[in-house]
Amino acid sequence: MTKTTVTALHFEPWSFVPNNPRLPALIYEGAFAVDAADRAETMEKRFQENGWPPQWRNGIYDFDHYHSQGHEVLGIAAGSATLLLGGDNGRELDVNAGDVLVLPAGTGHRRLSQSDDFLVIGAYPPGQSGDIVREKASAAMAQRISVLSFPPRDPVIGEDGPLIRLWADVRVT
Repeated sequence: MTKTTVTALHFEPWSFVPNNPRLPALIYEGAFAVDAADRAETMEKRFQENGWPPQWRNGIYDFDHYHSQGHEVLGIAAGSATLLLGGDNGRELDVNAGDVLVLPAGTGHRRLSQSDDFLVIGAYPPGQSGDIVREKASAAMAQRISVLSFPPRDPVIGEDGPLIRLWADVRVT
């Protein structure tokens, strides 16, 4: 594994996007080597080993949305893009091949621009999924997001990874 810088970002609710007031989104810059022969396969294997079974290979939607039924890991396998996290009052973020994002359930995200070769690996913890929500969260949905189970391992680093440390203080038991 390459040297990785991890940044935690907190977002307040915006418009129809609840974001996740308890859990920060995590950005792992340079988590996978730039010269990896098959970065997509390497990411899928690592995510699987750490309990985040890969679900898809594709891109990121160009409209604001969030997931109410799963925490999501997005591995940038190829290319680059500019994303908006947290809605219009959130943060623009440039991502490149080798970067990884972990978005807690409720976190708004969309793609603003991308390179022609942009490829993302998406994964969720077991029993969770990436439903596409584009409407205001009901009270029941907000409650479901707030008690969604935590993954047992960081998708990139494993049991001692930043997700475990940074999300530990807000675990629901």
